[in-house]
Amino acid sequence: MLLTDALLLDYKRCPRRAFLNVYKNSEERDPERDFLLKLRQESHNHVVTVLAEFYPNYQKPQASHQDWEARAKETEALMQQGVECIYQGALLLSDFQAWDLLSQVGVPTPSDPPPVNDKGDRIILLGTPHLLIKRPGISKFGNWWYSPVSIQLGRRPKPEYKLVAAFYAQLLATMQGVFPTTSEVVLRRQNRYTVDLLEWLPRMRETLKDAVQMLLVRREPEVFISRQRCSLCHWYSHCYSLAQSQQHLSLVPGVTPNRYEYLQAMGVDSVASLADACPINLGETMGREVAAQLKQQAQAIVEQRAIRKFNGFLDIRKTIPTAEIELYFDIEAEPERNLDYLLGLLLVDRQTNSKHFYPFLAEKPEDEGLIWQQFLAVVSAYDNAPIFHFSEYEVETIKRLANLYKTPRDRMESLISRCVDLHKRTISSVTFPVESYSLKALANWIGFQWRDRGVSGDQCVCWYDRWLTTGDRTFLEAILRYNEDDCRATFHLKNWLVEFLVDG
Repeated sequence: MLLTDALLLDYKRCPRRAFLNVYKNSEERDPERDFLLKLRQESHNHVVTVLAEFYPNYQKPQASHQDWEARAKETEALMQQGVECIYQGALLLSDFQAWDLLSQVGVPTPSDPPPVNDKGDRIILLGTPHLLIKRPGISKFGNWWYSPVSIQLGRRPKPEYKLVAAFYAQLLATMQGVFPTTSEVVLRRQNRYTVDLLEWLPRMRETLKDAVQMLLVRREPEVFISRQRCSLCHWYSHCYSLAQSQQHLSLVPGVTPNRYEYLQAMGVDSVASLADACPINLGETMGREVAAQLKQQAQAIVEQRAIRKFNGFLDIRKTIPTAEIELYFDIEAEPERNLDYLLGLLLVDRQTNSKHFYPFLAEKPEDEGLIWQQFLAVVSAYDNAPIFHFSEYEVETIKRLANLYKTPRDRMESLISRCVDLHKRTISSVTFPVESYSLKALANWIGFQWRDRGVSGDQCVCWYDRWLTTGDRTFLEAILRYNEDDCRATFHLKNWLVEFLVDG
């Protein structure tokens, strides 16, 4: 069995994903999303930039990446030669060496039979650090040793980055006969982070032990759907179908992994059983307020109806105002460029029963300042109109753009005072029979449909990149349709909320 750094990374993020990668038919995976391909390209570009700036004179093995044994031998040969920087090297531990390492983390001792899976394969450990950097010191190679450098696209040193960095250090220690004193991660904007190996080596060994045990005995981890963590996974459809068939509690908004454990310990194991659970018992375990919210959420899902919350707003007309002119605001952004390239504004005139969509679009990234001024001109022309939006992002963007383009502070504050966050109003006043409180989930439930089915904001990011690359305006047209539908969905949700809460 080959246990790679990529598999260990998957295990750290989601043990089930690692299991499915090894034992499930790859044909059952979801097609790779455009956004994931974009992230992969950005990651490659980041690596190229770091190499060009800091390590232009690297050497690398010539063997195919699929022939990892040959690549590992070439890597060791380069280390033996004392090459200053090795790019895309391979660190390999197999047979007794790998078994000896595993004995340190709680797998049976070397005197026991070597670890095997059903097919009789021994465990082989493979790491592929981006760089191996020569350092002065003593190793089996001579008066030098190597330390690993991992180049990651993240903005902060995530635990999984540290874990894999420790994995590289362990493999290097066995190959060169001495532990590297450092293991480094290069993040976005070339920020460098040195991993504390004294802390992360024991954690890595424990994680490695758990991963090996799970894979050897083929213990399939339970499904748990986490929208943010699972959305880009190629096993999402497979796991989601299973969760739906089980009425799994992770489909209930607000059920976190910790709360799920509490519910299981109480014998609450499905959406229906949560809806019927005793609120007093639930409250003793996780607090009365959380218990009431979870129970009501399960009831809404089981009964397929919206339920007004007990702490719903008393004066909905003030909380969600209705005016002759209303504005509905939605943004499309490109995070990699720190760019808000589309400020979409739907103007609703209730007197004439008319709607007009204003798309302030930066066809070039440098046009962001121009579209900000265009946006300000329209919202200032209707200075009494409330501005409805569906997240905190719109207000944060107003602050960012106002500061960036020197908008007077009083003008910015006046604009923010008109903003009405419908997401905040929704979750405070109504429990919907949905699995997530995204705009798409809520608007779909009340009957609104986007013209382009299955499209997300992530896809718009990819379309904008393609527009910049190809100049094909069909990508811009698709983005504008999606953004206008977001604005119209916000309008429909606002109307629905007011009608439901007033009547309720």
